[in-house]
Amino acid sequence: MSNGPLPSQLCLLPDLALKEEGDKVRFLGCVTSYSTVAGVLTLQHHHQAQDSRCVVALVDVALALRTLKSDQVRIGEWVNVIGYVTAVNPFPARKGSMREKETIQARVQTQVRIRALLIWSSGPLDTQRYNESVDALKGCCSITAPSSASENGQ
Repeated sequence: MSNGPLPSQLCLLPDLALKEEGDKVRFLGCVTSYSTVAGVLTLQHHHQAQDSRCVVALVDVALALRTLKSDQVRIGEWVNVIGYVTAVNPFPARKGSMREKETIQARVQTQVRIRALLIWSSGPLDTQRYNESVDALKGCCSITAPSSASENGQ
C-alpha cells in the first residue's frame, strides 16, 4: 500500500460536472478570463457552444501562482490543469421572459471550482484529436480510485 498521493483522473472539461468534491483531476481548457484580484482563471471548452451541458471551470491559482506565466492566463490560451475539485454548482435559473427561461432550461450551465496544483500551456494542439484520445482512454483504460471500504480494510 502506497502512502503517496493519488494520481489525477484525466477527463474532458465538460466531464468535470460529473466529479465529486475532493477528486483529483487533470483536464484541458481554454482561458476565457482571469481575475487577478480573486486569483481565479476561468476555463471553458470551445465545443460547448453546441453542447447542452455547458461547464465552466473556475480555477483557483493561489497554489500555482509562483510558477504561473503571463501566457498561461491569456484569453484564448489552452492550458492543462491538475488540481482538486472543491465544488460543483449548477447555475441558478435567471429571471426573465418566458423565452429566456426556456433557453436557460435547455442549456444548463455548471460551475466547477478547482484548486490548481499545477498549470502548464498545452502548446500547439488539435482539440478534436485530443477529445477523441481522452474518450478512447475512458473506454479501454478506466482506472478508479479505491473505495473508502477497501481503504479501511473492509
